[in-house]
Amino acid sequence: MLSSQRSLLNVLLPALVCVLALASLGVGAVHLPIPTVVDALFGGATEAQRAIVQEIRLPRTLLAATIGAMHGLSGAALQGLLRNPLAAPSLFGAPQAAAFGAVLAIATGLGDALSFALPLSAILMAFLSAFVLVAIVGRESNLLLLILAGLALSSLAGAATALALNLAASPFAALEISFWLLGSLDDRSFRHVLLAWPFMACGAFLLFARRDAFRVLSLGEEAAQSLGVNVSALRLHVILGVALGVGASVAVSGTIGFIGLVVPHLMRPLVGHDPGRLLAPSAFAGAALLLAADIAVRLIPSTSSIKVGVLTSLIGVPFFLYLVFRERRKLEAAA
Repeated sequence: MLSSQRSLLNVLLPALVCVLALASLGVGAVHLPIPTVVDALFGGATEAQRAIVQEIRLPRTLLAATIGAMHGLSGAALQGLLRNPLAAPSLFGAPQAAAFGAVLAIATGLGDALSFALPLSAILMAFLSAFVLVAIVGRESNLLLLILAGLALSSLAGAATALALNLAASPFAALEISFWLLGSLDDRSFRHVLLAWPFMACGAFLLFARRDAFRVLSLGEEAAQSLGVNVSALRLHVILGVALGVGASVAVSGTIGFIGLVVPHLMRPLVGHDPGRLLAPSAFAGAALLLAADIAVRLIPSTSSIKVGVLTSLIGVPFFLYLVFRERRKLEAAA
């Protein structure tokens, strides 16, 4: 039964992502029906419609799909590594470090002087946080030390971001920082796509390449080591993969939370508890979720643009609380 569900998901999830992508290309101030969107993608329709679809909405849609996929994949990989259903990409500090890098570029004016400075500084800061984390804990670190060091780095990056906001040179810079931190895909271009995609591709490759090791690790670290899995190397792969992928995502979209936490839980009942098999469905489901959220923020009536990061948090916080209460009930039942 479970294998048939997985086979069906392998067809339905990519199809859902394609449908949502087409819907995303048609939604906006100028509504375009899906046949017109398809026509415009292949060079038909009017010149204005081609410009709207290919130059304005297509980069936003591509980023929504790949950023959502990266968050979903990273969350599934971290939950498999830590064998903890509450693990999320923010645990190791990469998103917070990337946010600080972007905020630093805005606060110093580099983001205005050089268009690529903001995403590039965010990516570099995320990679630096991963390097510092590995340097602190060492190659043979235990899991507890890794988590504690990651929490310390994420707290430090959050405090540095708050300090940069507090010391902003002008109210306009503070406002720009605040809006960027809310997370948004507005006004993104192919420049952002080309800058983020290589890092996200490297991160996804590192995580997918070790999917068999996640399966063995579910038996426990000692059993995994006895079966030939280098657990320390696996941790390094996951940390670097999450830092590259999520750091690049945050670099171009701002902070978009809870997708990495929520999506693996939505997929686990459908694909089973094998962490290796959870990676691909979580990536597709993450892409679908962020595409749907980005469509929703454009459809919700509002006098100002609603940020997609705000909507994902509004969805994610109640789900997170549900997970906490569910784990509490399990502990009470076991006692």
